[in-house]
Amino acid sequence: MWSDIIHEFADSPSQSRVVRFLLENGFGVNKEGRISCNGIEIPATAIAKAIGSDRRVVDSTAHRILNHPAFREVFINMRATPDISHIAEALGYSVITVLPKNASERGIVGATVKVLSDHFLSIRQIFVTDPQFSEEPKLVIVVEESLPPGIVETIRALPQVKQVII
Repeated sequence: MWSDIIHEFADSPSQSRVVRFLLENGFGVNKEGRISCNGIEIPATAIAKAIGSDRRVVDSTAHRILNHPAFREVFINMRATPDISHIAEALGYSVITVLPKNASERGIVGATVKVLSDHFLSIRQIFVTDPQFSEEPKLVIVVEESLPPGIVETIRALPQVKQVII
C-alpha cells in the first residue's frame, strides 16, 4: 500500500513531499480534508512551513487523498504513537538502535527480540522505520533495565545487523 501511495503522488513532487511527511509523522486527514494528528487538526500553514511548501499544496494533497477510496481509508484512520526513546533516559530506560544490513530482509526484529528475551529484559517499546520512508531505516527498542554485559556484542553478531547504537 505504501508504494501505491508514493506512486500515486509521483507526478507532483510538492504533493509527494506532503504525503511523505504525513506518513513519516503518523498524520492523517480528517473527513473535512484537514490534516490531523489523533483527531487534532493541524493547520495546513504549519505543515507547509515544516516542509518548505505552500498551504495550498497541503490542502490540495489532502483533498486528493480523500478522493482516492483506498488512501482515504488509510489517512482517515492514521494514528501517531509517542516515541519514548527520546525520554528513555529520564525514565530510567535503555535504548538500543539497530541499523540493519538490508532493511527489507526478514527476521531482524525477531532475532533482536529473542536476544533481549533470552536475557529476561522487559521491552517497553519497539519502533521500526519503514525502508520506503526512511533513508536510514532502523529498529529502536526501549527496555526497562540497564543492558547486561555482552548483549550489545550479541546483537551486533546477528547476521542481519550492520551496526548497534546505545
